[in-house]
Amino acid sequence: MAQEVAEQVSHVSLRVGRLRLSPAVPFVAPAVLVLLGIGIYPLLYSVWISLHTYVITMPHLGRDFIGLANYRTVLADSLFHKAVLRTLHFAALTLPIQMIGGISLALLLHVNLKGLQRFQQAMRLIMIVPIMMTPSAVGLIGRLMFNREFGIVNYLLSSVGINKVNWLGDPAVAMITIGVVDIWQWTPFVALVVLAGLSTVPDDLYEAAMLDSTAGWAVFQHVLFPYLRPALTAVLIIRVADILRAFDAIFVLTRGGPGVATEILSVYVQRVGFRMYDLGIATAMGFLLLIGTIVVSQIFIRFLYREIEAAV
Repeated sequence: MAQEVAEQVSHVSLRVGRLRLSPAVPFVAPAVLVLLGIGIYPLLYSVWISLHTYVITMPHLGRDFIGLANYRTVLADSLFHKAVLRTLHFAALTLPIQMIGGISLALLLHVNLKGLQRFQQAMRLIMIVPIMMTPSAVGLIGRLMFNREFGIVNYLLSSVGINKVNWLGDPAVAMITIGVVDIWQWTPFVALVVLAGLSTVPDDLYEAAMLDSTAGWAVFQHVLFPYLRPALTAVLIIRVADILRAFDAIFVLTRGGPGVATEILSVYVQRVGFRMYDLGIATAMGFLLLIGTIVVSQIFIRFLYREIEAAV
């Protein structure tokens, strides 16, 4: 019996000895550790916070497990509902203009116009500037430009006899003001993505369509649009995600004011988490915002990307 056990142990030890780590493990391990440290662990910890009472200023409440109570509180919060409506208003104000303006600008830069090649090249370089700027810097520039007393916008209006407008302090125009700033920064991004999509259109197909048809819309609809669908799908998903989590520029411009006129979802989450110090509720809001972003992205992929595959 002892001999059989010894033989089994030796057999197992031989099999273990033959196991060797892949040569790639030492190279992959640091990246995996970093991913766990800055990605997976914070995500799991946030999930834990959203399922517990977590008010920083009230440590006596403890960290009791309450399940989905924070999510139920958020879904029943009327202020949260109003923040959702303001976010949808902000999206409806900015996204259509960015898409239409970006597509139009991309078509203008794509068309081979005699004598304007240098202008088109310069425009491609200039369009990168707003994209490369940080949102907080964009918000600061917008705050200076739309300042009621010293801003360049009111100066130009007063020079033609129009009274000064309180762009950042009037609830009726504050949302329009932050929308204009967002459109200025991100319309070039849409244009560059669409311009990259236009580069995939075969030149012979485009030239043949221009010869056979005099209607520019027909050329765009039947020739260019099928090739632009992947780019438009990607840019729609990116822009919707950016709008849902937009914070920096809006916070610098208005801090969600005047009152709550520009307090979209991300700004409301910041107020709950870092002014009311209720991290449990704020984290639950953040996850609901994440779920909303995923749902909207899946809708775009399902209704646009399938059409792309069918067209191809």
